[in-house]
Amino acid sequence: MFYHIKELQYEAKPTKPNPVYAKLIQEILGGQYGEISVMMQYLFQGFNSRGDKKYRDMLLDLGTEEMAHVELLATLIARLLDGAPASVQEEGYKSDPVVAAIMGGMNPQHAIVSGLGAMPVDSVGNRWTAAYIGASGNLLADFRANLTAESQGRLQAVRLYELIDDHGVKDTLSFLIARDTAHQNQWLAAIAELEEAEGDVVVPSTFPRELEKQAVAYDFYNLSRGEASKTGRWASGPSMDGRSQFQYFSEPGPFAGKPKLAPAPPYIHDTQKFTKNTLPGYGMPDPMM
Repeated sequence: MFYHIKELQYEAKPTKPNPVYAKLIQEILGGQYGEISVMMQYLFQGFNSRGDKKYRDMLLDLGTEEMAHVELLATLIARLLDGAPASVQEEGYKSDPVVAAIMGGMNPQHAIVSGLGAMPVDSVGNRWTAAYIGASGNLLADFRANLTAESQGRLQAVRLYELIDDHGVKDTLSFLIARDTAHQNQWLAAIAELEEAEGDVVVPSTFPRELEKQAVAYDFYNLSRGEASKTGRWASGPSMDGRSQFQYFSEPGPFAGKPKLAPAPPYIHDTQKFTKNTLPGYGMPDPMM
């Protein structure tokens, strides 16, 4: 059960309207790595959790906090849209070609569709989709995805911070950036704990290693020009799971020959290999030849 507390988790008060910037903020609300995505991802991972109850509790704690961040950004967007004629903002960003190139124009749907409110879309109007989220039931896989989401989300928030001189907006973003720092550290802690408990870093750790082709399990294949990749940690030395050694192959070869597929039967009507005395697709002599 959820219930709503009317106070915001943190203040969201721009010093002045800015509908052009409101369009940009939509990215960290409804984009692939926005607050709606992490809210849904953490909650569904928590709802589906069948293991240690502390992980379920953590997921639901963080997912519920992300609900607060959705409300925070929706409020910030609505206030950025308040009281500013689009013509005034258009004149402002057109006066600076650099800003214009970065920002583009106001999202017309903020005026036409949402009535000066936030929407579940990204900064170019793409609708938020559940395809952005992952909840596999394997917590190590999911927590790594969560770390990626928080990393990308923090990166985007930092970039938005650099694009605005409104100290009220910067203050709100500063709070969200700090919470992303906290969440990254928390996912890293949970990942380290799971890796230690499972005694492995490979997902899933429960699949028997003898059933995989172990002879190629630690190879690195150079499949592009140059050999700069040879200097990386992934190319030599102990593997990260401690079970073997990385091997670098400068000129890897194939493990099998050219594939040869049997012709499809006539009723499939695939394109067949033609010869001079063959009707297309049927393999029968051509009476006209």
